[in-house]
Amino acid sequence: MVSANPSDDNPLQPPPWLNAPPVEPYPYEESHDLRVGPKLHPALDGLLPYIGVWRGRGRGGFPTIEDFDFAQEIRISHDGRPFLSYESRAWILDEQSRPVRPAGREVGWWRPVFDGDRATNELEALLTTPTGVMELYLGRRNGTQVELVTDAVVRTATAKEVTAGHRLFGIVEGALLYAQEMAAVGHDLSPHLSARLTRVAG
Repeated sequence: MVSANPSDDNPLQPPPWLNAPPVEPYPYEESHDLRVGPKLHPALDGLLPYIGVWRGRGRGGFPTIEDFDFAQEIRISHDGRPFLSYESRAWILDEQSRPVRPAGREVGWWRPVFDGDRATNELEALLTTPTGVMELYLGRRNGTQVELVTDAVVRTATAKEVTAGHRLFGIVEGALLYAQEMAAVGHDLSPHLSARLTRVAG
């Protein structure tokens, strides 16, 4: 019996989207500025002070490397759904605060944990680096402070041996401050990065 649908007889028929016309640009807005763009999801009300573009400088180090100065830009935005988009770019500074080279980058998501239909103060954060490390953090918000601890770290075969992390964020007098500890290459959790960033947009 021959099917009325030719694609049933010939699975190699081109899919219907193959010759479809081009689509328009992504139609949904994402914003780091609460004055424009989609309405903030109510689950994010407690994280509202973090939304924006932040820029500043910090200090880094670890038992296996020399201390260094860096500058950093963090963009935290939303698209109306109950999560925040997080993107960080950093660059090394010399003694005269001149850029030397690109440094760490991260992208990821901050997600409030729900109890039924209600967002709690608990958070999940997923962060990924181009150096092959993916971290799942669990934590909680206390006022304008966020504390995160790794629940799992996944690495590619060629990535540095990072095994755990601890991060503390806070909005203090309008600035974004954070401190980060890392366990890696045989060392337990040790101070790694700290910085103070000011809002430049949003």
